[in-house]
Amino acid sequence: MPHAAVPETAIADHGIIGDLQTAALVTTDGSVDWLCLPRFDSPSVFGALLDDARGGRFRIRPAGEGWTTKQVYLPDTAVLVTRFFTAEGLGQVVDFMPPADGAATARHRLVRLVQCVRGRMSFEVEVAPRFDYGRRRHETEIGSGGAVFRTDDLALTLHVVREPDDERVTRLRVEDGDLHATLDLVAGQVRGVVLESAADGPPRELRRAEIQELLDRTEDYWRRWLAGSTYRGRWRETVERSAITLKLMTYAPTGGLVAAPTAALPEQVGGERNWDYRYTWVRDASFSVHALLKLGMHAEAAQFGRWLGDRVREHAGGEGGPLNIMYRIDGSSDLREEALEHWSGYRGSAPVRIGNGAAEQLQLDIYGEAADSLYALSRGVAELPYRGWTAICEVLDWVADHWDQPEEGIWETRGGRQPFTYGRVMCWVALDRGIRLATEYGRPAPLARWTDQRDAIYRQVIERGFSPRRQAFVQHYATDVLDSSLLRMPTVGFVSPRDPMWLTTLKAMDEELVTDSLVYRYDPAASPDGLQGDEGTFSLCSFAWVDALTRAGRVDEARRAFEKMLTYANHVGLYSEEIALTGEQIGNFPQAFTHLSLIDAAITLDAALPGSPWTPPVTADSAPALPFPRPGTVAPAVSVPPAPAARP
Repeated sequence: MPHAAVPETAIADHGIIGDLQTAALVTTDGSVDWLCLPRFDSPSVFGALLDDARGGRFRIRPAGEGWTTKQVYLPDTAVLVTRFFTAEGLGQVVDFMPPADGAATARHRLVRLVQCVRGRMSFEVEVAPRFDYGRRRHETEIGSGGAVFRTDDLALTLHVVREPDDERVTRLRVEDGDLHATLDLVAGQVRGVVLESAADGPPRELRRAEIQELLDRTEDYWRRWLAGSTYRGRWRETVERSAITLKLMTYAPTGGLVAAPTAALPEQVGGERNWDYRYTWVRDASFSVHALLKLGMHAEAAQFGRWLGDRVREHAGGEGGPLNIMYRIDGSSDLREEALEHWSGYRGSAPVRIGNGAAEQLQLDIYGEAADSLYALSRGVAELPYRGWTAICEVLDWVADHWDQPEEGIWETRGGRQPFTYGRVMCWVALDRGIRLATEYGRPAPLARWTDQRDAIYRQVIERGFSPRRQAFVQHYATDVLDSSLLRMPTVGFVSPRDPMWLTTLKAMDEELVTDSLVYRYDPAASPDGLQGDEGTFSLCSFAWVDALTRAGRVDEARRAFEKMLTYANHVGLYSEEIALTGEQIGNFPQAFTHLSLIDAAITLDAALPGSPWTPPVTADSAPALPFPRPGTVAPAVSVPPAPAARP
């Protein structure tokens, strides 16, 4: 194994920028140490996040030592500012990627404006790409206005930015294929570089006015987009930062939402739980529909719905199950898993996996999540055309035939199939929402058969999924292990949030899975999942705990738990997948699931607090405001303003 080089920065010491087709992570010391081109699931160009010595980076920081740094987003945007403080002055690097909100393109621009705000400062620039996860060598050519890094199938062009009246030439030098430069600035001066893929010409010197126009257009894009949010409740800045983060992880050409823009960041430092999250899960995309509808962002929700509807139609009638659990962002399904043996991994966490072998698992819950989101979209947001309906019927017929079988479950364990309670609950949701769609829209459907199977699932879960000994709903029928995925049971209307069986379930979870405000998915020691080692608390579950407490009437506890969770965000409001015992963020970063659940928890909690200044629209999956739904029902939906139609 290669020697494990320890990164200079932690997972949480990053901000994210992106152009809606790919994204870059920027450290608090000014290094881009993760970027894949031309899209989220392409091979990396900069990967120091996973191997400090071999991964490659694009770093701009003050020369010498003795400086400190802070990082912040420009308000209501995805423009990231890293500020550096020295004894001689104050400088900053403004990082952004102009949005490519349209058809798929090979052209992407990473803009890095370098400014001296006060005094004087000397910046060091290092551009060290490592193409194809560091497996492909490149050539570097210096031109009159920059440089080109070239491989057989990808070229990156570096343009230099300077003031019109600045007669100094940026001196570029090449060492072992990497580019180095020094920028000496005094107060008020601006320099910078733009790294561009698929450039339409050779490198050239760019004037500050050109870059300022790009910056102005990028800021305007994000502010206009965020203005579409109707949320006016508490924690608005936190909710809106999560919304921007979700948008940054959306592949604009298809509407696919990646689970995270990163791969192989460990759930336990030094362990083997290192997975590639640069794909679109049916589950995550479905949850995003509800979060976006609650924020009033109907166009984005409809786009996710189109992506999901396309997958349903493509696989309707297929053998072995109509849906995969995840896809590439373009909808293809080749996610072959392999290990990058030449990379050490984040802090020695190997193997470094790309691709995802869980793509072929059977996870029954995805059908309920998909049907629930399509049902929500149908209520005033998107049409339900006949072709879409016939595809949904084929999926639901498959669910009616196959729900009563073992599966791998929501957590993608690799310890063998089990009759997971959550999977059964979501199969109930799938059939329940199908019945509602058929009856509300007068569509043809085998209602008697679907109803019989829906009710059979309900009875089975109540009889076999509830442990009399634990007085709680449990992970699967052959165990007494608790599982926090079941926190969604009242959200989807399977049980009342104040049903005695549910209240004792919450009590059991509180005693076993909750520590301070943090919630574990389950106890790996009690429920072997086929993997070595432990993991941290799961931030999705921590926010789901807030939601469940609120619905159960424990509003004061829910608010305390929510406020505690906010302290675990990083310096710019981002969350990874998990929180370690030390409070360190671990797992892939930032994670869409976590930010989705933060939005849901904030909306539910805000609506339940006295004097709430904002009442959210009620969507089909839940009733954020009191009163809560009756056992076995979902709250009635209310009409919402029309939005661009989408096929289911």
